[in-house]
Amino acid sequence: MNDKFIFNKKTPKEIDKVIAGRIRSIRRRRKISQKRLSEKSGVSLGSVKRFESSGEISLISLTKIAVALELEGELERLFEDAPYLSIEEIMNEDN
Repeated sequence: MNDKFIFNKKTPKEIDKVIAGRIRSIRRRRKISQKRLSEKSGVSLGSVKRFESSGEISLISLTKIAVALELEGELERLFEDAPYLSIEEIMNEDN
C-alpha cells in the first residue's frame, strides 16, 4: 500500500459532494425539477434533496437517478480503467 501523504486528496464526503453537484448540474441543464427526478427515478423527493445538498445517498438510489437521467453508462464505467498501484497488483490480477 502507498504510504505517501497526498496534499490534495479529497475526503469521501468531498467526493460525494462533487458527484452530487455534477448530478444537480445535469438535472438543471435538462430542466428537470427535483420532484420530477424523484418521480422518474423512484427515489423519494427527500432523498433527492438530501443527495443534492449533502452528497448522501445509497448506491441503489444513485443508480436509479443515473438511469432516470440516462447516465447509466457513466455509472457502469466507474472504476473500469482503475490504474495499478504496484507490480504485485498486476501479478495478482489473474489469481
